[in-house]
Amino acid sequence: MARQGRPASAPGLLARLDALARAAVPSVTTALGMILAAAPVGLPSLLPAVGLAGVFFWSLFRPGSMPALAAFGLGLLQDLLGFAPIGIGVLTLLLTHAAALRVRRTLTKQSFLLVWLAYCGFALLAVGAGYLLQALLAWQVPPSLPAIAQLGLTIGLYPLLAWLMTRAHRAMQRAEVLA
Repeated sequence: MARQGRPASAPGLLARLDALARAAVPSVTTALGMILAAAPVGLPSLLPAVGLAGVFFWSLFRPGSMPALAAFGLGLLQDLLGFAPIGIGVLTLLLTHAAALRVRRTLTKQSFLLVWLAYCGFALLAVGAGYLLQALLAWQVPPSLPAIAQLGLTIGLYPLLAWLMTRAHRAMQRAEVLA
């Protein structure tokens, strides 16, 4: 029992480690998902879809755990794993992060369908920006079929990825209530 006038003791080491781990979950799980998605399996790369979904979701629902520096690092990881010109993934994920933060107060109160439709718009802009940047860097128009396939994968995988991230987010919320 603390006496009056005396400050409460600082949280213990385990409490601080627990808070740090919860704060790192969004970035770390997105990075691990991107690494798994980069595995060569003969399908179009799932890497950009996982990165965009992670940055979008966590920027909306747990923005303190998805700072711009994390979005930058995930974009750099995406560029390195996908053998893309350095900067395309960084720019698209940073722009997604910033835009998601701007609309988060509105989107977090909406149904999943409306959030998914907003994500579809984000995906269209991100894939389009990546396509345009690739064209500018190469000084030639790249084939459009891979970009269309990428857009389809990015939009189509979001419900599954959002379901997984929602479960993790709710588990973290329950742990924070108990802490």
